[in-house]
Amino acid sequence: MSLIPRIAITPGEPAGIGADIVIALAQHPAPAQRVVLADPSLLQQRAEILGLPLTLQPYDPAMPITADAAGVLQCLPIPLQAPVSVGQLNPANAGYVLQTLRQAAEGCLQGAFHALVTGPVNKAVINEAGIAFSGHTEFLAQQCHARLPVMMLVAGELRVALATTHIALKAVSEQLCAARLETVLQILHHDLCAYFGIKQPRILVCGLNPHAGESGHLGREEIEIITPVIQRLQAQGLSLHGPVPADTAFTPRLLNQADAVLAMYHDQGLPVLKYAGFGQAVNVTLGLPIIRTSVDHGTALELAGTGQADSRSLQHALALAISLCHSRRSLSDGA
Repeated sequence: MSLIPRIAITPGEPAGIGADIVIALAQHPAPAQRVVLADPSLLQQRAEILGLPLTLQPYDPAMPITADAAGVLQCLPIPLQAPVSVGQLNPANAGYVLQTLRQAAEGCLQGAFHALVTGPVNKAVINEAGIAFSGHTEFLAQQCHARLPVMMLVAGELRVALATTHIALKAVSEQLCAARLETVLQILHHDLCAYFGIKQPRILVCGLNPHAGESGHLGREEIEIITPVIQRLQAQGLSLHGPVPADTAFTPRLLNQADAVLAMYHDQGLPVLKYAGFGQAVNVTLGLPIIRTSVDHGTALELAGTGQADSRSLQHALALAISLCHSRRSLSDGA
């Protein structure tokens, strides 16, 4: 890999703040080449609305990789399928959004890009277009033929991964089988070592039920699934602690002894993380053959084109993607 990584960026929903924050990101130089996969007219028009300078250079994979100066982005053009009205969703552009993701993922798999950074999408409008879509994480896993993606959000030193992702709460217990939990913990352990440079990651594992099941009185998943998996992986050398009641897992005493927390479902762990670092947190997909980071927020349609969108999460997502690229390169060089 080049010392300067080439990072693919997808702005996401064209009517939302994705274009705004990508343009804001471009106002600063970067120790990477940023290739945005989007309709160039969308970016130029939004830059004019925001009153920000933007130079789009045609992406040429044959050219040497150089770091981007302020105000500059490389652009791999993908045409919109319908005109965009700022702040107004249009299902006709759902295919456009997914095409940017497909080409970005394909480019990462082929080695053209070293990582992918994604802006926010609107799942509802994609489904309204008649396309089954539960989220970036699952879509990219399918594109990459990954056995199981693991969603982890990072805010400073706090890392929270999820055993299940975008499913209804009533389906969590059914999906939380021993095989899935064991695979999630193995992926989490492996990627914390490989990408975050943690030699022996300490993982705090939440219980599913209140008070971690209260010795079986509030549910038996801890007894029948979670504890046996923890014990089996501990015997293989993984540093795991739990199952811990989720209402105490995020206390300073326990967090100081952990490199990551594994929550059993989406809203068990992410409200705490987003409270701690909303707007500056980064979503990382583990278990993929590619590096993917993302913002921690939605499309914020009401802020699109106003100049009020906060680009810090995208800035952190890019910075983390660059760091993970260098970690992967160091690991490859040391192999």
